[in-house]
Amino acid sequence: MSTIEEKPVIAALVGLGWWGKKMATLVNGGGAEMHFVRGIDPDAAAESFADQAGLQFSTRIEDALSDPNIEAVVLATPHALHQQQIAQAVAAGKHVFCEKPLDLTRAGAEASVELCRRAGVVLGMGHERRFEPPIAEILRAAEDGRLGRLLQIEANFSHDKFLSLDPTNWRLKADQAPAGGMTATGIHLTDLAVKLMGPARDVRVSCENLASEIPAGDTMSAHIRFERGGTAYVSATLATPFISRFAVFGTLGWIEVRDRAHVESPDGWVVTEGWKGKPITVREVPPAEPVRDNLRAFARAVRGAEPYPITGEDMINNIALLEAIVRSAKTGTLETL
Repeated sequence: MSTIEEKPVIAALVGLGWWGKKMATLVNGGGAEMHFVRGIDPDAAAESFADQAGLQFSTRIEDALSDPNIEAVVLATPHALHQQQIAQAVAAGKHVFCEKPLDLTRAGAEASVELCRRAGVVLGMGHERRFEPPIAEILRAAEDGRLGRLLQIEANFSHDKFLSLDPTNWRLKADQAPAGGMTATGIHLTDLAVKLMGPARDVRVSCENLASEIPAGDTMSAHIRFERGGTAYVSATLATPFISRFAVFGTLGWIEVRDRAHVESPDGWVVTEGWKGKPITVREVPPAEPVRDNLRAFARAVRGAEPYPITGEDMINNIALLEAIVRSAKTGTLETL
């Protein structure tokens, strides 16, 4: 019987911008259990990168969807396009891996998840934070009860990379990237929060423009309460040097993870732990490639080797929270889900 390694998932990459180029390099560099053979981008200037990466280039997603050799499409596209492109891929019988956020509304997320479920295709999500080794340790420690009753999450994922973007870039448009850094970075933190704590109950947000002209604000923080109790504080700022910190607190212990560098070029993590009756410890975790590991998990799910670990319910819960955060960023009031 053939193995995944013998038969990689043949895929098309839609979107050859900053993040698409990273995924193409990781996947076609080997070891991702997937291989990109087509590259799609509406900008004809992207053809030069496609040629370098050995991709057949096209400006139309339809060219990939009509290719019988393509088993899956990976969407590294603006999220305003995700629902339509997922529907097109499902209609063509392709599995779909979608960059975050899946959608900007709960209704849109539910529609895409249900469409993939009914069609029997795998829907993957670009939440690579789950695949960072120390974050994966947190998820296991919570699942097996080692942390005890979970009480609180504190998380910050901020950078100033977007300050140098052309003001016309879609990542700076208030309708496509609302609530400060939420759709760029904060969405990863809320994904982890709802995975650990369950569906959110309500949220209050502060979103201000303190250091830039970014239309949707550059300094955002959210205080979240969950249906099963517990809280989370999430910050996603677009005007400070890079920081990524995720900490979870339980009755039996707490774990804090700090990234040494942006996931674009990972350089490992610093993990601080405090367990009941034991001294606080600090250790370093060497670099890994969580973006590639997420795509590997997607490829294994496509092959039927194991279920994809980010469930449709997780995706919907996260977007429901995002939608409430966007509302509260505008009003400053408590928004219920």
